[in-house]
Amino acid sequence: MTGNQGIGWSTGFVHVYTGDGKGKTTAAFGLALRAAGAGMKVFIGQFVKGMRYSELEAVERFSDCMEVRQYGRGCFIRRAPSDEDIAAARHGLEDVRRVFAAGSHRLVILDEANIATHFGLFSVEDLLALIEAKPDNVELVITGRRADPRVIERADLVTEMCQVKHYYSRGVQARQGIEK
Repeated sequence: MTGNQGIGWSTGFVHVYTGDGKGKTTAAFGLALRAAGAGMKVFIGQFVKGMRYSELEAVERFSDCMEVRQYGRGCFIRRAPSDEDIAAARHGLEDVRRVFAAGSHRLVILDEANIATHFGLFSVEDLLALIEAKPDNVELVITGRRADPRVIERADLVTEMCQVKHYYSRGVQARQGIEK
């Protein structure tokens, strides 16, 4: 058997976009746009993030086929998560289980779920259990730096974004429409 013979449209895979380079969320949102263009419903759960980003503005224009929910209270990358941060992330895991059970979304993106496990918002075991709960016809994308080796092992596709050069090192802050 060569190519994708025997693997039909109903087969959903697990993608992981990780690494220290820019573009993990951007790649996931690009896939979301492609899926929506093909008539698929898309659910995006953003962990850690709780601020307004430009991608949210774009998704609102596709509200008939794309939905984003944030499970963060802001950006806490430089501090330990609070009980409220942990509760928000765990609520997100339960929402994703409900999305799976409803069966209407063909693409589910867990944006920054890798970093959520790194900060202890939920365990790697929780994330692996969610992967195993994924319906067969759902494509699942997990983004974020520091993907656990067990998540990488379980995934069907892993892309590591490698930073070669970034203007951030020259003091350029995140720009509206490009980084935020």
